[in-house]
Amino acid sequence: MKYMNKWLSPITAIYLMAFISLAVNAEEKDPAYFFPPKMQSFPLYGDAAIPNSKPTVDEETGADKGWIQKVSRPYIQVYLPAKVKATGASVVIFPGGAYWGLTFDFEGVQQANYFVDHGIAAFVVKYRIPNDLWMTDKSIGPLQDAQQAMKFARQHASEWNLDPNRMGAVGFSAGGHLASTLATHFNKLKIENPDKINLRPDFLVLVYPVISMDSKVTHLDSRKALLGEKPSKDQIRFFSNELQVTANTPPTLLLHAVDDKLVDVKNTLLFLEALKQASVPVEAHLYEKGDHGFFLLPRDRWQGDIIEWLASNGWLNLKKN
Repeated sequence: MKYMNKWLSPITAIYLMAFISLAVNAEEKDPAYFFPPKMQSFPLYGDAAIPNSKPTVDEETGADKGWIQKVSRPYIQVYLPAKVKATGASVVIFPGGAYWGLTFDFEGVQQANYFVDHGIAAFVVKYRIPNDLWMTDKSIGPLQDAQQAMKFARQHASEWNLDPNRMGAVGFSAGGHLASTLATHFNKLKIENPDKINLRPDFLVLVYPVISMDSKVTHLDSRKALLGEKPSKDQIRFFSNELQVTANTPPTLLLHAVDDKLVDVKNTLLFLEALKQASVPVEAHLYEKGDHGFFLLPRDRWQGDIIEWLASNGWLNLKKN
């Protein structure tokens, strides 16, 4: 028996070492460790009734073309990075479309994949398009969906190993108006929030955004779609986000092309000045040429500026498990 124990001990040690090695590397053998998991899509309000909503037939169109119209049933798409590069940071993305539709592919899905490639989770919001046919008050419908999207992200943070204190909002064009509305109206509750979940984005990235509803500055088609032909002075002021900035507005990155022919760069300049006056940390990148949509700029030029800003401000610090 003495010799048997001596003979077995090395083999037992080998098997024990192999078992430990397998256990240590088990996560690395999971495909999700190296590859992003499949996108998940959820009704934004789950099984609950959609607030501020009238009964209507679902007439949504354009999903196959990347330009979605007539959205009356909001959804949120979840894109998670591979575990090997996950930072724990996340962004809630609001595509543009002048509040008439959603440029969902270019300003939503493609941007989400870019963030995921840099270890950042992304929530793309298919928010409701303002319309009197399916909303009681069309002016607040998108803001309700934006607040609900932020609530959804933080509710599921632990489930997806995300840091609830590193969740930002990213908006393009009219989606930039919506993101800035969320960032300046997060304490003006438009949804049910019995658990008092924080609706404030931790940081804000606005790309060629609509900011003001002032007729001299705004994108008139966006204003008309959101507020109607003859908005009241109170509505104009409420949704002119340069007038709603406070010291609690999140740190902000602004990107805009000076030659933008659709959304005047004055929108960004007004928001920049308001943030500066409120002592909110802000950085702005104004490109000489790029037009609206930045179609004249290489993507790595402006997308790289976003990642650099996030990294330099500590939003991408790897989460310690």
